[in-house]
Amino acid sequence: MLAERGAFRQMGRRMRVVLATAAALLAFAANSLLCRAALGGGRADAATFTGLRLASGAAVLLLLSRGAGGARGGSWPSAAALFVYAAAFSFAYFFLPAGVGALLLFGAVQVTMISVGIAAGERPPLLVWAGLILALGGLVHLSLRGARAPSPGGTALMLAAGIAWGVYSLRGRKAGPPLPATADNFRRAAPLAALVWIVAAIAGTIHLTPAGAALAVASGALTSGLGYVAWYSALPHLTAARAAVLQLSVSILAAAGGVLLLGEALTARLVVAGAAILFGIALATRKSRTAAEPKAARAAVN
Repeated sequence: MLAERGAFRQMGRRMRVVLATAAALLAFAANSLLCRAALGGGRADAATFTGLRLASGAAVLLLLSRGAGGARGGSWPSAAALFVYAAAFSFAYFFLPAGVGALLLFGAVQVTMISVGIAAGERPPLLVWAGLILALGGLVHLSLRGARAPSPGGTALMLAAGIAWGVYSLRGRKAGPPLPATADNFRRAAPLAALVWIVAAIAGTIHLTPAGAALAVASGALTSGLGYVAWYSALPHLTAARAAVLQLSVSILAAAGGVLLLGEALTARLVVAGAAILFGIALATRKSRTAAEPKAARAAVN
């Protein structure tokens, strides 16, 4: 009887992890779609979208963190990385389709995390090197000049967003409880976004429609704020390798959503680059289950 109860509880925990993981991945993909719908459709400018996203995310996370002892554990360097990610992410989506942007973003995130590990003295096996080279090749192929190559400026901005989010994720390993720390970082990052908005307002480049405001608030409060909570609740039950591979599925979800919901084109360049990035990162993370893996379990992101 006790064994049956234990098995039932274990099954319940697994189901909660599966549901939390699925909700988080869908939220991350939705972030790309919401941002592209607002910016690509001319419903908001990047500075306003970024400000509303971070402010609404901070509001939701601060409310949720009240039961966890309040917002604490963040830092200004982490908040700066969060701000650079959010701002570059928004400005990049003026120029990039949702699927291409997500591929560039999550490819850059994973390459950043693996590269930092190598710089810190890790000695990956040949399979990891092969995967890293393949993933980089996919990014290069996606950004090469050509009839359907993405905008160089948009590509650079999205790669910067990926690097910033990779740095933010790596710093998060020592940030303490994830919900209060994330709320604290959002609280610190929101004023930085406000400064950018002020500069954009002085330059006369801001504009916002009701639909754009709704998309920005949904991105911040739901797919960023609540999406991060779902992801962090799942992370303690996932190995770092599995979390990294699952996270890469976001680019495929975003690409599919862009094609189905936003009318974006499904190009051969996108398919080839996506396959190369996903397969390369899968190779790179396949053998990452080392003794240091528990420390990296919180390094996956969105």
